[in-house]
Amino acid sequence: MHKKVKVFQLLVDNTSGVLSRISGLFSRRGYNIESITAGGTADPRYTRITIVASGDDEILDQIEKQVAKLIDVRDIKVLAPDDSVFRELVLIKVKATAKERQAVISVADIFRAKIIDIAPESLIVELTGTQSKIEAFISLLEGYEILELARTGITGLGRGIGNVTYLEDE
Repeated sequence: MHKKVKVFQLLVDNTSGVLSRISGLFSRRGYNIESITAGGTADPRYTRITIVASGDDEILDQIEKQVAKLIDVRDIKVLAPDDSVFRELVLIKVKATAKERQAVISVADIFRAKIIDIAPESLIVELTGTQSKIEAFISLLEGYEILELARTGITGLGRGIGNVTYLEDE
């Protein structure tokens, strides 16, 4: 079996418990969630959820069918890498003395990251980008002690207007 990764974009009703019901479906069926993000849309009645899941073709097809059956799910799309834009946000707290600080800032500058907090013994770096950009940045920090790291998970949108979903008023 060849393990693949798919990015599913859901538009769901903005109701309490919707994220719990979706993640519950994954756990009941034994599906793995690599990443999940949720947030409001231009229409406050709906929430956009981006789920990155892995498995073979059969499992990924089952995930799509099972999620589409949930009552709160208004639309589900698979975001193809070539036709979509994906981003992730990471906050990294790095231990750095005053002497080490400039070297960390230099690496951050190369990646267009922002220094959002400086303390006497550490600094916090904010970076937005693709997963590979974030992984590359983290690997360059290997010589420093990463005290804390928080990643949001992937969010994404399809390119252009061809795949925009318009939901009818009920």
